[in-house]
Amino acid sequence: MTALTQYNRLECTGLWRDDPADQRREVIVHLGEATLVLSDPRTSAALSHWSLPAVARISPGIAPAIYSPAPDSRETLELDDPDMIAALDKVRAVLAAAVPRPGRLRAALVAGVTTALVVFGIFWVPRALIAHTASVLPPAKQAEIGQTALEEVIPLTGAPCSERAGLVALAALSERLFGPKDTPIVYVMRDGIDTGAHLPGRLILASNRLLTEAKGPEAFAGALLAEAERAAQTDPVTGVLWQAGLVSTFRLLTSGDLPKDSLSGYGEVLLAKAPMMVPQDRLLARFSAAGVPVGPYAAAVLAAGPDRDALIAADPLAGTAPAPLMPDADWLALQAICGG
Repeated sequence: MTALTQYNRLECTGLWRDDPADQRREVIVHLGEATLVLSDPRTSAALSHWSLPAVARISPGIAPAIYSPAPDSRETLELDDPDMIAALDKVRAVLAAAVPRPGRLRAALVAGVTTALVVFGIFWVPRALIAHTASVLPPAKQAEIGQTALEEVIPLTGAPCSERAGLVALAALSERLFGPKDTPIVYVMRDGIDTGAHLPGRLILASNRLLTEAKGPEAFAGALLAEAERAAQTDPVTGVLWQAGLVSTFRLLTSGDLPKDSLSGYGEVLLAKAPMMVPQDRLLARFSAAGVPVGPYAAAVLAAGPDRDALIAADPLAGTAPAPLMPDADWLALQAICGG
């Protein structure tokens, strides 16, 4: 998602509070392509990443402007910079304008049905309906569906791990791997995730088991890169809509909302699904661009055999000494993100 080109490099200071009981803390706020990045002004370390489609203003018309990463989040950010406030309000207005309008969608649906009847003789081809619906959903709705899907996963995995020092380390690693403008929202799940999974709205679910068993950050970082590549090659919304079914997908297309409980059971489906194989050339390109050797990931995640051996042999960083992904103290904090 490109938020608004004229604001791509916009930065300001703000007052951030991780919890209502905490003291407010000065941060640098950077408006990226898809995220709002909050950083420590002294060290430039990323403290939190907010998904732009999910950002909510909780003090409309009142100064200072107060924002939250989601309506039910305990985090808040106070801003008084008029340019940043205008940028965020404009982004929110653009996203709101992109939410499907029932009347407009009904007109588009009638035209689509007519065309389909002429060309194919029938419109109700499940794959076509789901693909079309996924293609017209705005980022804000994708983020909303991703959070709904996450709620179906949490009973099986436990809530995302949230030790504060670990979250700070995770945000810094994510920005190191993906850059400040293309950073997904990463959740470390306590149980149930073997290597990784992804959901709509640029959500990546990471494995606490892999994190705690890894000898260094390279294998865990590699799992995040591999999952990001899977998400780039498949539309995660499509898988969710297949679970929701045709009736619920049609309701989403015409009303802009999935029926309540339409994703019931999605968590079991997601966790039972084997990870999609990523083409070796795409995987190596992503690892190379991030400066991460592929060997530790392959050894930790892939089954022994020709495929793993070929991937390790083709590693463009083999025999080199890449810069450390993160300080040792941050790595230890990240490994303890689930509470030790």
